[in-house]
Amino acid sequence: MSAPTEIPDVVAGALDLSRQRGFITSTRHETGRLLAALAASREGTLAELGTGCGVGSAWLSSGAPKGSRIVTAELDPSLAEEVQRLFADVENVDVVAGDWSTLEQYAPFSLLFVDVREVMETIDVIADLLEPGGIAVLDDFVPSTDWPPIVDGHVDSVREQWLTDERFTAVEMLIDRDASLIIATRR
Repeated sequence: MSAPTEIPDVVAGALDLSRQRGFITSTRHETGRLLAALAASREGTLAELGTGCGVGSAWLSSGAPKGSRIVTAELDPSLAEEVQRLFADVENVDVVAGDWSTLEQYAPFSLLFVDVREVMETIDVIADLLEPGGIAVLDDFVPSTDWPPIVDGHVDSVREQWLTDERFTAVEMLIDRDASLIIATRR
């Protein structure tokens, strides 16, 4: 089944910024639509770790209910400033210049989109950032049909950890034939 071709204006703006800044990859539309759908079911504070040009946050914003808040952190101060301008007219999105840990002050999160592999490796920290019932969406996995998951001849210990940690109910989802993500709900 094909997905709708229309994308929200705020997402289109973030994609334009991505192209202007020379980013070859950004959040896939399939992942973005999933983020919007999950955001629609959440209240409170939602967050993205790894802002880039704001595509993930734009998708979150497009689905988030009124009254929710989205915070996102970008390490590059000049890029964070550009993304802040992108969201100037979107009252529920705050862009913070700094590394991912600057978002700890806004926790707990009802939904957390993690697009930084090094952060995914810190499952204890992410678990502490989520409220009970909170959802973590971990992006950019290469699909594996093996167990334990094998990628490039090695066990993908990050994926294995997320899929077996008792603090979470987790599932891997195929987004495209060459991409998957993990959705993990904090128990």
